[in-house]
Amino acid sequence: MAKNKENGALKNWAIFSGIGLQMGLIIFLGNVLGSWMDVKLEKTFLEDTITIIAVFLAMFSVVYRVNRLNKK
Repeated sequence: MAKNKENGALKNWAIFSGIGLQMGLIIFLGNVLGSWMDVKLEKTFLEDTITIIAVFLAMFSVVYRVNRLNKK
């Protein structure tokens, strides 16, 4: 029984660390995309705008995955 509990804790730890990595990757890629679009379209606001959108998408992704995890 203790081994099963340890496996569950390890699995949850892996899931939560994956969620953190996913959140960081979404925000980073949003920033890179916004920076590239700023240069390509010769604008100055796209990097900030797309990065903020990426932050909200990352937060939505975290909430969705945690809710899905809680249902199990």
